[in-house]
Amino acid sequence: MASNKREQLINTAKGLFAREGYHATGIDRILAESGVAKMTLYKHFRSKDELILAVLEEREHETLGRLAQLRAACPPRDALLLTFDGLHAWINERDFCGCSFIHAAAEFHDREHPIHRQAAAFKTAFAGHFRELLQALGAEQAELLGSQLQFLLEGALSMAHVQGPGDQALQAKAAAQVLMDSASV
Repeated sequence: MASNKREQLINTAKGLFAREGYHATGIDRILAESGVAKMTLYKHFRSKDELILAVLEEREHETLGRLAQLRAACPPRDALLLTFDGLHAWINERDFCGCSFIHAAAEFHDREHPIHRQAAAFKTAFAGHFRELLQALGAEQAELLGSQLQFLLEGALSMAHVQGPGDQALQAKAAAQVLMDSASV
């Protein structure tokens, strides 16, 4: 039962942080919406920062797990391009609020802060997805091309957050195809 309360806290905080921000969401609000007692919260998390880290770890686990499934299920080039299709689907969901990791890095801008470091670590791990696929395709400069593809994806993500959902990810996918074709992968 205790793990259910922990999950309940993480899931409630995840939604509130995405919609309202990390600093703007207070512990009392999380407790009220989760229905969990303050003592239970502090049994699982010593601070709000620990709860934020747990939320980011959960999001990272979910996202990297989906990317691993994609790599396992599809040929590398297809998996790479389907990554942009997945982004398109996500930014067009009704409750899309932007990237939790970008928000975390912005709100905790000190690069030495554990929350900022967690956000940066996720972006590095995500880059590994592109790099692995490009290496499987035999790309000569997999690291460089992977960074360029991630810039396209991150740009589409940011623009969708600023402009509202649209075809940003599909436009980034088209640009990714041009980059990959020019690199002969």
